[in-house]
Amino acid sequence: MRFQVPQFIEVEDKIFGPLTLKQFIYLAGGGGLSFIVYIFLNNFFLSVLPIVAIMAVSAGFAFYKVNSKPLINIVEYAFKYYLGNKLYIWKKQERTPSEAMAKDIKNYAAVMVPKISNSKLKDLTWSLDIKESMYSNQKQK
Repeated sequence: MRFQVPQFIEVEDKIFGPLTLKQFIYLAGGGGLSFIVYIFLNNFFLSVLPIVAIMAVSAGFAFYKVNSKPLINIVEYAFKYYLGNKLYIWKKQERTPSEAMAKDIKNYAAVMVPKISNSKLKDLTWSLDIKESMYSNQKQK
């Protein structure tokens, strides 16, 4: 039995002439808001600047895309970023070991690092683990 597989599912249907439903709603909303501003201000020359700004934003929402994403998504992401909580996972703290501690670490690492393999990566991880354990022992005392 054969089934038809939908094609071009990423492309929205054109409902109002060359416009999709979303584009039509953005443009109609911008036009309606512009009409309300014109009625509220009751002066053509005072209302021209806000009307042009409103229509530019609504045209941007309807047609402009950033990295193949609609402008409304970019504005939504920007609001979520600026108004949302931010979690800082890592902040670098400057730690300088004293000279005696640095000498002890070098001596301890030179004595205790066994040469069990030819792998330089394993030797490096082993020495880093030793140095980390040295720092953690100093804090516990």
